[in-house]
Amino acid sequence: MIKQLRKVGNSTALLLDKPILELLGIKDGDSVQLTVSSGSLIISPMQSTSVTQEEFDACVNRVMKRRRKLLKRLSQ
Repeated sequence: MIKQLRKVGNSTALLLDKPILELLGIKDGDSVQLTVSSGSLIISPMQSTSVTQEEFDACVNRVMKRRRKLLKRLSQ
């Protein structure tokens, strides 16, 4: 499929048809990740991930333990 870029204000827009949005599982207002690889633009839906409070606390504790010296220097 070939699409044409359009001028929108001071920006340039790529309008995506509804069937393409449906294939990607995204809708108006959703966030997407743009990646450039070998001269190609890749548009991927952002995957929202939710974590439990316990998972979050474990991650924070792991970072604090691993970076204890650096965090102590930054706090001074």
